[in-house]
Amino acid sequence: MAATLPLADHATRDDLRIFLERLSRAGQGEVRLVSKGSALAVYGCTQAPRGITDPVPVVLAMRAFGLSEEPEEAVDATVQARALLDRIARLGIVGLSLELPDVPAMVAWAGVLPPISGWDPAGSIDAASVARVAAEGIERVASALPADPGEAVVQRVRASVWGAEMVPGIPAAAAFAAEAMGFLQPDDSVRVARSLTWVRLSTARGHVLVRSLLG
Repeated sequence: MAATLPLADHATRDDLRIFLERLSRAGQGEVRLVSKGSALAVYGCTQAPRGITDPVPVVLAMRAFGLSEEPEEAVDATVQARALLDRIARLGIVGLSLELPDVPAMVAWAGVLPPISGWDPAGSIDAASVARVAAEGIERVASALPADPGEAVVQRVRASVWGAEMVPGIPAAAAFAAEAMGFLQPDDSVRVARSLTWVRLSTARGHVLVRSLLG
């Protein structure tokens, strides 16, 4: 029997829908959901290596959503974001009990998630600068692609643009994720923290997490 998530309220349901819609446009098609008490962490991936020789880092977007009560059994599932959006649409205007798709998704990036604790503060970056990196990267990708690029060309251009560091140790791909997922506000400060193998960029609207292949 599929697990059911009791979403806290309609604003939470709408925020989750918007997160999934943004991810469907900017990232991969799967999400991993992990509950802890009456909170639900939802992870999506905006960039991941396409093979063992691909040098691009894993870039995840994460948001926490409130539940009205702790599920009977803790949830840890990877599912298709589109299937979850379909379930949200079926809730209608008032529904808040979100039944998870019963078909799991298999995807490599979801096998390793960032730690919950053990993060060290590492300064901050103003959100306007992060947004500017994202906008410039999008323009560079668009201008570098020929009229009818093959998949290999697209991936090579994106890896070149988004693999460049916007600050030491943080690729421009993190800026793209933060902007595409709606995590940035012009006057905000983006907090940076590091663990052994991850870097985290945090705002009030969500987190971007970057892991290198060596992590």
